[in-house]
Amino acid sequence: MEALAELVAKEEIRQLAQLYSRGVDRKDLALLRTLYTDDGIDNHGPYSSGPVTNYYAFLERSLPHMHIGSHHICNHLVSVDGDTAQGEVYAIAWHLIPDGNGGLAHDVQSVRYVDNYRKENGRWLFARRDVQFDMKMLLPAADHGEKPDPTQDATYAVLPAALFARY
Repeated sequence: MEALAELVAKEEIRQLAQLYSRGVDRKDLALLRTLYTDDGIDNHGPYSSGPVTNYYAFLERSLPHMHIGSHHICNHLVSVDGDTAQGEVYAIAWHLIPDGNGGLAHDVQSVRYVDNYRKENGRWLFARRDVQFDMKMLLPAADHGEKPDPTQDATYAVLPAALFARY
């Protein structure tokens, strides 16, 4: 593969991972559904495994209860081979979730996404995503005020580029 084409592919794959974080954090299930192949697999440990439709169902049940989500991508290694690629994404995932006792908890996780990507119709997509949970902390949280409405995020009003639109 030509060096420039490989760099472009890697950037497109890195943007795919960033769009995934955006989709979860903004609770944009329509966006998330555009990021996987139709036969995609997502293994999210104890939360969901198997066909990506299982993961979508998990998100539909759990995201309404999450007050805030914030996924931060750290290292992202990508190996491209034609229209397939592999990658390892290190991330820190922080969630503000109900603690089960009427309060809130900080759910902080160090995760690695072990990914297989496939290019279909000119777009890189997740063909398989296996999540490794390297560390998890659950800590009590003080009141953070009202739960924000992710559909009213300032990004949608301030950034008119299609990349930042809600699906």
